[in-house]
Amino acid sequence: MSDLKMYQVSTLQALMLGYSRSVITVGELIKHGNTGLGTFEDVDGEMIVTDGVCYRATETGEVVKADDDKGVPFCAVCNMEDGEQVELGTFDSISALKDQLNLIIDGHFGLNSMHMVKIEGDFELVDARSESPYRSQHVTLKNILGKTQKAFQFENIKGTLVAVYFPDYMDGINAAGWHLHFVSDDRTKGGHVFEIKMRGGKALINKINSIELKLPDEPVFDTYMLKKASGNDIKTVEQGKG
Repeated sequence: MSDLKMYQVSTLQALMLGYSRSVITVGELIKHGNTGLGTFEDVDGEMIVTDGVCYRATETGEVVKADDDKGVPFCAVCNMEDGEQVELGTFDSISALKDQLNLIIDGHFGLNSMHMVKIEGDFELVDARSESPYRSQHVTLKNILGKTQKAFQFENIKGTLVAVYFPDYMDGINAAGWHLHFVSDDRTKGGHVFEIKMRGGKALINKINSIELKLPDEPVFDTYMLKKASGNDIKTVEQGKG
């Protein structure tokens, strides 16, 4: 059994309802994991953590290294180990890739566990998004992204997909199923992934059966009724451009 631990900051429910204040800093986060994804204070771009470095994809798709004092309202990271390595072939869509990943983890009785996956691949297309900061309180993430989100496409590019999987029964703590972010090999382009066309690659898969959840300390967090976060809105934000 894996002794890896997922370290998560806050919950997706809280982020969906507009809690985008800093809970910890990037410098603190990196102590808990070398691989993962999330966002930054005021939803200031998409987070990609790989090889122990935290990157921020801006609203233009440009990637910069995140400053250590940058605030983090939501993320999930772990310390990747030498897990299962799998060669991947051609995929014409992100849904086909997710289906293949489901088959792999199901074959190892892992659908009720968490997983962190790093895919180094060659892509014909990566359709992605990121966003500019929007300071708010109790403004939903769906409405924030409606104001700030920008979509962009990268063609004929090599890079890394960081993918996190949470089982259905943890929906709301994080997004059920697969959530993917991308960063190019030269660490200049990236974002939250909507769609891909992949020529091939290799995946490192880690199964995780333990989670540490860091909740916000400030009293205002208790003004959010987390169960009111809409499942449909979560799917729209995570999987669609609307």
